[in-house]
Amino acid sequence: MLVRIAFLNWRDTSHPDGGGAEHYAEEVCAGLAARGHDVTLFCAHVDGVAAEETRRGFTVRRHGGRQTVYPLGLMALRREERRAGAFDVVIDTQNGLSFGASLLRRRRVVVLVHHVHKEQWPVVFGPLTARLGWYVESRLLPRLQRGREHVAVSERTREELGEHGVDVSDVCVIHNGTDRPLRTTLARSPHPTLVVLGRLVPHKRVEQAIDVTNALRSIYPGLRLRVIGEGWWHERILEHARTTGAADVVDVLGFVPEPDKHAELAAAWVALAPSIKEGWGLCVVEAASHGVPTVAYHDAGGLSESIVDGESGVLVRSFAQMVRVVDELLGDESRREAMGRRAAQHAGRFTWEETVDAWDALLRGSHPQGEHSTAASTSGARGSHVG
Repeated sequence: MLVRIAFLNWRDTSHPDGGGAEHYAEEVCAGLAARGHDVTLFCAHVDGVAAEETRRGFTVRRHGGRQTVYPLGLMALRREERRAGAFDVVIDTQNGLSFGASLLRRRRVVVLVHHVHKEQWPVVFGPLTARLGWYVESRLLPRLQRGREHVAVSERTREELGEHGVDVSDVCVIHNGTDRPLRTTLARSPHPTLVVLGRLVPHKRVEQAIDVTNALRSIYPGLRLRVIGEGWWHERILEHARTTGAADVVDVLGFVPEPDKHAELAAAWVALAPSIKEGWGLCVVEAASHGVPTVAYHDAGGLSESIVDGESGVLVRSFAQMVRVVDELLGDESRREAMGRRAAQHAGRFTWEETVDAWDALLRGSHPQGEHSTAASTSGARGSHVG
């Protein structure tokens, strides 16, 4: 049974603030289109990018900006349904706020949640807006979307949804896949190198990675931090590097093409993910695919699943502990390399093909709600982590 699908997502990968959630959306859209489904992605418009295009077998329609994408995206969806008939299912991505498709449709809606935003609201917004946003996300949306199917990208997100009123029996887990290196002969840097991969936004806390590098530079001559990604916090990160005296050992690379991204990851000794919260941690498994372990925080959501603590990386509870653990890994090649091998093995369990297979089964109606969807999740993906 083929399905006509509308996928509502705040942005796509053409957006300068696009990140892991956008990559997830496009991999799922492309994979479902390759299986014969009719897929349209509705997202925000970007200056200089076509309002409509076909990409990898699915249609992209762009309407609205940062705030207006929600109403304008829904309006575009309704226009398309009047023109070509109703979609069989709408996937409504809840990025703190959902598009509200459940309010306008009697037909099937699947709510996709990467992570709960409790910690992010006060980082990005003022106190009043943060409180309002968190009230909508944690109190109002669970009521308005009661009984709707939900997809979470990690067990931790599923648990948090349950803590805020979503029936966990309505939630299935479909993990991210992992991008595979485009080249197989990628070399580790001969010099101690740290890497951060992700959008440059406040809650990623790239400043802490800079501070870790600064704290260890006198111990490891030639130590560098390579920051891969772009976002509206870019200038603040550069300013932090300057004001802390770390500008000479920090390279903020911005966007890099996919082959160069893999080369940078492969060159690193240790990856850092000092984020407040991640739904899964695509950056972790991408680094792991190159045998690079990641150090991240214990209570940062899905990072406690993308990292198997003590095996494929280390979860820490404080900045001081992060500095200490990075110091230990940089100074112990055998431990670092052994952890990197286990990280690569762990990353190998998560493929985009399995991710799309799980979505395909769910949308065709052959996957029960509440069941763990990917093979990796059913086989104990959390491993021996302590979170």
